[in-house]
Amino acid sequence: MRRYGKHTDEDDIRTRPGRRNTRPRTNIRPKHEDAAEGLVLTVDRGRLTCLVEDRVVMAMKARELGRKAAVVGDRVALVGDLSGRKDTLARIVRIEERTSVLRRTADDDDPYERVVVANADQLAVVTALADPEPRPRLIDRCLVAAYAGGLDPLLVLTKSDLAPPDKLLELYGHLDIPYVVTNREELQNGTAVARVREQLDGKITAFVGHSGVGKTTLVNALVPKEQRRTTGHVNAVTGRGRHTTTSALALPLGGSDGWVIDTPGLRSFGLHHVDPAQVIHAFPDLEPGTEGCPRACSHDEPDCALDAWVAEGHADPARLYSLRRLLATRERKEGD
Repeated sequence: MRRYGKHTDEDDIRTRPGRRNTRPRTNIRPKHEDAAEGLVLTVDRGRLTCLVEDRVVMAMKARELGRKAAVVGDRVALVGDLSGRKDTLARIVRIEERTSVLRRTADDDDPYERVVVANADQLAVVTALADPEPRPRLIDRCLVAAYAGGLDPLLVLTKSDLAPPDKLLELYGHLDIPYVVTNREELQNGTAVARVREQLDGKITAFVGHSGVGKTTLVNALVPKEQRRTTGHVNAVTGRGRHTTTSALALPLGGSDGWVIDTPGLRSFGLHHVDPAQVIHAFPDLEPGTEGCPRACSHDEPDCALDAWVAEGHADPARLYSLRRLLATRERKEGD
């Protein structure tokens, strides 16, 4: 039996379109001018938790963004269900221009860079003075990433009840980096938290540090309502703690317009993505001296004009030493 009868050439016969007969496509994307502004608080397996006004909204990235990914700290534009109710999902249609970016690679030979945090004002490098022992080369790498990404560095030294901070502070004294020294007793009675808060108020601060240094414990003390599971123990053999923060998380600093971003504990901090020319910008007293440098100067070679600039008294020789130590850190292993 024929489905369409004997007149098979009628116009209303349904035909299946071929692969090339799909609907017209265009490269013009909607502007979403009515989209709401939001802040990315955390990212988990393709789902992004965002703050929209005073509501926490779950969202996913729109396909039209392609491979561009949003990270914690990003300011984004959202459409769809913005109620924040359970089982609702909004859509991120635009990622606004970033003011700063903290990037890292797995190691110095890895060309794939990972954006850790966006739009942070400063980077708090947390390191213990003992148990585990400080790793200055890892600190140097974090400082280089901060300078290259447009973040102001801050040193937070923990466990001063186990070892004095003098030796480590002397190593970074000529970099003019603000610092806070804490110990367990001061964390418990709140005096250390108050000193750290003075450096955080009104700013977005990303916290980094290798496992076991007390980073998440400090974040919990700063943001008590958002308790995070702290490090359970430090391995006596390796000196490393267990990872307790598995993804970056932005937390509001109560009583202030500041934000704290807790990041996963570091094992390494690759700098494959960093152009050494960016690091000199963190040394405004040395930067004018580079005008006489040969093209593509690494600032650590015989023809570097900085040697003569410093010898003429324009800058402190210790500052040049600090610059070259940071520039050379890409060639060293983190555990050195």
